Amino acid sequence: MSRPDTKILGLAGWSGAGKTTLVRALIPALVRRGISVSTLKHAHHNFDVDRPGKDSYEHRQAGATEVMVSSANRWALMHELRGAPELTSAELLARMSPVDLVLIEGFKREAHDKIEVYRPALGKPPLYPEDPRVVAVACDQDLPGLTLPRLDLNDVEAIADFIVAHCGLAARTAARV
Repeated sequence: MSRPDTKILGLAGWSGAGKTTLVRALIPALVRRGISVSTLKHAHHNFDVDRPGKDSYEHRQAGATEVMVSSANRWALMHELRGAPELTSAELLARMSPVDLVLIEGFKREAHDKIEVYRPALGKPPLYPEDPRVVAVACDQDLPGLTLPRLDLNDVEAIADFIVAHCGLAARTAARV
């Protein structure tokens, strides 16, 4: 990433905890505060952003390493790894345009600060006891013995406020007002 002051914060947790729902709610809450936001999402499975019959899909199927699609409204670049190792979040971030904040969904084992999205009802153990990069836990109930900040999973504005404070973005938003 060409701008060294871009802040990075992850949202990590088990599948079904509500990470995607929270990211979708946080983006407009942060944008309303004057923060430019991009996202990086990790997928644990084979995924496609286009479909059979589309030219871009056919180009990839034919063996192209990269296929870029562009229109007056957007562009997208698809890169086939073709057996090469999966990139780290840092390698992927280096390919993104500069913004104030990148929210990373997934990549829970990588070494960036994270908010854990945790729901005890899933029956899975929390990540924070084993991950020193978890800076807060967004949960739908109290967690006895939690020494990190607990954020109410249903209070998106409070979570956005925490992100602004934790990432030092308050000065940027104040400068734009």
